[in-house]
Amino acid sequence: MSRTRTALLAAMALVAGATGTAFAVDPGAGVAAVPCTVDYKIQNQWSTGFTAAVTITNNNAAKSSWSLKWSYAGNQKVTSGWNAKLSQSGAAVTAANETYNAQLATGGSVSFGFQGSYSGSNAIPATFTLDGVTCNVDGDPGGPTDPDPGGPANRVNNPYEGAKVYVNPEWSANAAAEPGGSRIANQPTGVWLDRIAAINGAGGKMGLRAHLDEALRQKGSGELVVQLVIYNLPGRDCAALASNGELKADEIGRYKTEYIDPIKAILADSKYSSLRIVTTVEIDSLPNLVTNTGSRPTAVPQCDVMKANGNYTKGVGYALNKLGDVPNVYNYVDAGHHGWIGWDDNFAPSATLFKEAASAEGATVNDVHGFITNTANYSALKEDHFSINDNVAGKSVRESDWVDWNRYVDELSFAQAFRDQLVSVGFNSGIGMLIDTSRNGWGGTARPTGPGARTTVDTYVDGGRYDRRINPGNWCNQSGAGLGERPQAAPAAGIDAYVWMKPPGESDGASKEIPNPEGKGFDRMCDPTYEGNPRNGNNPSGALADAPISGHWFSAQFRQLMQNAYPPLS
Repeated sequence: MSRTRTALLAAMALVAGATGTAFAVDPGAGVAAVPCTVDYKIQNQWSTGFTAAVTITNNNAAKSSWSLKWSYAGNQKVTSGWNAKLSQSGAAVTAANETYNAQLATGGSVSFGFQGSYSGSNAIPATFTLDGVTCNVDGDPGGPTDPDPGGPANRVNNPYEGAKVYVNPEWSANAAAEPGGSRIANQPTGVWLDRIAAINGAGGKMGLRAHLDEALRQKGSGELVVQLVIYNLPGRDCAALASNGELKADEIGRYKTEYIDPIKAILADSKYSSLRIVTTVEIDSLPNLVTNTGSRPTAVPQCDVMKANGNYTKGVGYALNKLGDVPNVYNYVDAGHHGWIGWDDNFAPSATLFKEAASAEGATVNDVHGFITNTANYSALKEDHFSINDNVAGKSVRESDWVDWNRYVDELSFAQAFRDQLVSVGFNSGIGMLIDTSRNGWGGTARPTGPGARTTVDTYVDGGRYDRRINPGNWCNQSGAGLGERPQAAPAAGIDAYVWMKPPGESDGASKEIPNPEGKGFDRMCDPTYEGNPRNGNNPSGALADAPISGHWFSAQFRQLMQNAYPPLS
């Protein structure tokens, strides 16, 4: 939804229709070209705030810097912005270039956006000046409920087929700076929106619009997928402190208006309608309500709080509803991994809970294009040397300490079976699965080349398994892990793609307490000296030492991932 207004210089002819809409006469019909045009669009508006997108087109001499000014007639205040340096004094607003978009060629355009607050009316400014020269405002004056023009056709069945996938230039630069990192620096990874500030860019990093603008550049004339991780629920990740978020357990209102609504407004900009935008919706959330609540030995009090207040379910439903309204967005809901919900007690209840979330806050199953498993985790894609149906020394593989009565031993078999379960509870039969293979290769010298000894069921499984974790419940910066299968479309039945949603080399959490402004705590599961808890069978954490806080670059981990990659790097 967008709202625009046309305001013209007095020198230009104006014809007003009965509805009050203004139409500009073609400047080629005896009227000199205007020096610049400004397209100011209110993209999303709620009771106390709004987001706007502004595009400047320069028809004068080329510029090496620029400054756009306007004044509001009401009490609007700019609260944050992206792709421009914004300042405000009273009603007067100034938007100046960033260093990376200072050049503005003759006939060239530049775009920026911002979020603002208001009360009462929110009139669009009548006059804009670019470096002191008055521009006209270009655009079609629609109402706030006008549909976005130029929307794409119906969603394709698998967005990854026939498409390139966005390479995050910030991650790519980190990867290329490591010895040997250029071998994978061109691989596509997810863009994590893990706090409100990340939408506009925090700590010098690119914001969402900057990523989407770069995606348009990478797209060229073909199709391109952009992968976004929607990750900021109230009381986020109730069972793990390393990935706690900024929003308190009861701040569902802020989640909606300050996080999801602005993201939706940006994604709904018709400028980006040619992109295929894949959203991974709220990892490490809903499965916690199944496995870490109530009287279970793995229960965590904070997870009981989130189950009682319903804000995980409401938040996921709201995100699916709002983002699902954008025609070129493909929502994939996080579905844990086989070492989390593969057991009988968790498998079917998780699917039922996901259906409940997909029916909350106005969402329907039609807002769900699929699910993603193993996000930011380490579960092996396919175990070749043992099967759930094997028996050794009179015992089933399910009785081994590693499998521990789980019905699945790897991620591919789990994802395919869980897809069937999801369809059985009411999700569309065409849903597809994604599997995050960014860190589940488990190659290198420790990779088994055949089955383990058949002495006992444990020697058989432990000697043959690729996944070398101490326990499948271990999740933080795992020692010995390697890059897995490279991203690829439609690799197996029911699987839309293997993806690197977690950017390899970005930490899962700090190995010791590190104060930070991102709301991220210290979790002992990231401490290599920790001896565990019921959620990992009271085993050592298996975490690497000297790790930074989650999301920050961890050079030692990245180098290990390359060393242990499977398939190996050439």
